[in-house]
Amino acid sequence: MVKSVLLVGASGLVGQGVFRSLRRSAGIGEIVLLVRRPIAIADDRVRVLQVDAFSGDNLNKFDLSGLAACVHCAGPLPLGMSARAYREATVELTRCVATAYAAANPHGRLIYVSGMGADARSRLAPFKIKGEAELMLRGLGIPSTSLRPGVIRPVQGEISPHRFRRFAYRLGDPLLALGCAICPSVFTTTRAVGEAVAQLVLATSPPHFLGNAAINSMDSAD
Repeated sequence: MVKSVLLVGASGLVGQGVFRSLRRSAGIGEIVLLVRRPIAIADDRVRVLQVDAFSGDNLNKFDLSGLAACVHCAGPLPLGMSARAYREATVELTRCVATAYAAANPHGRLIYVSGMGADARSRLAPFKIKGEAELMLRGLGIPSTSLRPGVIRPVQGEISPHRFRRFAYRLGDPLLALGCAICPSVFTTTRAVGEAVAQLVLATSPPHFLGNAAINSMDSAD
């Protein structure tokens, strides 16, 4: 059965990899991109919904029904952000999108790209806030899976929207490649995350959580 998917965060580094995998999958039909900035995609399978902000009022303007899964891989790194600002961008914005999707698709599922170490009981704010986002999704009444990747290496030409990070990825690529080779429990790739997401969309009974090593094991290119 071909399934339609809502993808949030397609312009980010991880989102680009996820988008590639969804487009490659024969089991994925329509891909609906929810974006805040214009994005041009020449593909009949892709539909773009643009909003100024991920708010309930904006999202309620769209018909989100008929989408088998909502894949959420948007969100900033916590560098330079206060805990309050990071919680707003990580938990509350995700809540707005997930709530609108769940209301329109009571039999759908949520797939959230979280991060290694996510734990609502953690004393470290970034890990704690990611854990809070995971718990929030589990309370929306539909199945959810949280992926917890570690350090992600771009391997398919994905480009970070942030200039400094683009430079850092180019400079650090040899070390990232070595990390992926010798420490698959900590390092992964954009391809592996994307392939894991695509398989989770089609899975009959996806797990609640997927760690870094499990993400790598789902990469069919390895």
